This record gives sequence, C-alpha cells and structure tokens, in this order.
Amino acid sequence: MNNSPTSCGGETPSPLSPRPLSHLAGAQRRVLSAAQLREHGVGAAGAAARCAPGGPWQQLLPGVFLLHQGPPTSEERLHGALLYAGRRPDVPAQPGGSGAGAADDIAMITGLAALTLHGLPSAPAPTALDRIDVLVPRTRRLRSTGCVRIVRAHALPGAERVTGLPVAPVARALADAVAGLTDPADVTRLLTEAVRHGYCEPASVVRELSQARLLSRPHVVDAVDSLLAAGRAVAEGRLYEMVRTYGLPEPVWNVGLRLPGGPHLGGVDAYWPDHAVAVELDTRAPRHGRTTQDDAVWSECARKREHLERLGITVVHLTPRKLRDSLELQATVVRTALLTSADREPPARVTVLPR
Repeated sequence: MNNSPTSCGGETPSPLSPRPLSHLAGAQRRVLSAAQLREHGVGAAGAAARCAPGGPWQQLLPGVFLLHQGPPTSEERLHGALLYAGRRPDVPAQPGGSGAGAADDIAMITGLAALTLHGLPSAPAPTALDRIDVLVPRTRRLRSTGCVRIVRAHALPGAERVTGLPVAPVARALADAVAGLTDPADVTRLLTEAVRHGYCEPASVVRELSQARLLSRPHVVDAVDSLLAAGRAVAEGRLYEMVRTYGLPEPVWNVGLRLPGGPHLGGVDAYWPDHAVAVELDTRAPRHGRTTQDDAVWSECARKREHLERLGITVVHLTPRKLRDSLELQATVVRTALLTSADREPPARVTVLPR
C-alpha cells in the first residue's frame, strides 16, 4: 500500500482504529495529530511504522494521521484540516483563553467548505470539496498543503459551531470563497442566495468583501448589485409580513411624497395618510468603507427625514436586521406611532404619488 501522504479526496466507510486506540470513536478519534498520538503512547517511530506499506494507518497531512487505510470521509478531512492548523475540533473555545485548541484565535473552517457546513443550497456537496479553506491569524507560520488552503487574517471573527466544528460566520466565509472564484455566475449565486435565504444581511457581506479588497473586481461589483437588490426584496417581504401578521392598518406601499404644487419630498416604503406616519427601509451598504459619496447619500437621507418630521410626518426608520431579529418589536414601534398621531400637531398636507 502507499505510505505517502494521501490526497484529501474520496469517501469510504472507516474501519475501527487499531490498538492502542481502538477504544476511541468518532471522526475526531480516527484522525489524530502527532501530539495527540504521543498522549496515547504512540511516538513518531510508532506512527511511522503503522504508516509503512501494509500498515493499518496513513498520513493524511503533515503531522496528521488517519487511523485506517482507504480514502478519508468528508468529516475526517475537515477534522484533519483543523488539526493541521493546530486546533483540536472537539475542544470548544474558552473566552480569553490561549494556546492551541483553547481559543477562537487558532483556526476555523472558512470559504466554500464553511458555506457547505452552513447549508447554503448552491455550495458544493461535502464529497465534492476539493479544497478546505482554514482561516488562521496572520502571525501563524503555516503553509497550504494537500487539500488545505491557509487563509490569513489580521483578526479572526468569532467562530460558530456547526456539526461540532468551528466555522467562520457566513459573511466572512463568503468573502473567502469569492476570493477564489472567477465565474461571475457562481459569485452572484452565492451572494444573493445567502441573503435571500436569511443566512446574513447585505451590509455584513459588503463589509467583508470591502475589507478583503474584492470590490475592485468587476464581477464582484455586479454581484453586489444583485445582492443589494435581493436584500431589499427580503426586507420588503418582512415589512409586508409585519403589517399583516400583527394586524396593522394597511398602508399605501412604495410611494413618493410632495407638497401640493411644491417640491418632491422623497420616497417612503409605506405610508399611512390618515396618521401621517411613514416607514423607511434603510438597505444601503457602503461599498468601500465610508467614502465621500457614501457620506453624501447618508446626509441626503437624513435631510429628507428631518424635512418630513418638520412637516409633521413621523418617519419610522427600519433596517433589515431589525426586521429579521425583532419583527414584533418593530410592529409595536409602528403601532405606537399610529396610535399617538392624534396627539400631535396636524401635519402639512402632502400629495401621495406612486413610485
């Protein structure tokens, strides 16, 4: 049998580990690092002997051993990638901890492999992953090898536990996946799907793409346009749901306001003319951090809200995150604005126009 480090591809059932490790079970016990083997009394020479031709083990990655012959399973590949990066997948992070396996600043799965674990429908199947991206701090002295690609970051995000493994949040995993994709259709599909299915908010994705300096790529910019459109559609859907689920009066949707014979005051997403209450969805996301253009857009929106408020129109400002995380609370905010409208000074008369 081949005793050289194996490819991380393939998938077959795994036999039980040989002695002295036969009492251990689970993928994290069928794939062990050299340090873990030493804890069980197996030194470098013993591991090498078991990986010799005809032996029961094989070397999966440098310093990482598969305690059976035959191709590794998808789960074993993921565990092996984390072990190579110095993190035991079965050891949860300890706040403020340090040392290998003790904190989230060690390593986590990211990129397409993370999106697969998170369950994005268009992410590759576990058996189809030919590469596993592992996110580590920039100071770690590791190199990509075999099926493992090392991705470095100045600061790691908080890992999320998925199937017991430390995994990068969806927005960060998307940025790391997009960095390695060249097909515009693949990029657009992943970004819009993540937002449409509620895995993350557009602003968080754009922020990660900007920090990764990916917004200079034309196909990524085009994908972001689709992502923002998908994000607005999702937010509008939640707004409709809020009105109907919590029994609010039906507003006029997506209209423009103007003074009779006067200037256009701007558009709002929902408006209750009898109460002079408007809802405005804020689905903007800075493309390259806070630029002069971004500041101008934010200032213009603030001036519009202030102008409407001076005319006696109450503007309820909602974000996609508020609608996602606290729909009932936002319904209460809108209902309160409607109920208290009679206590306010009569508003200026405005004309309502379709947008």
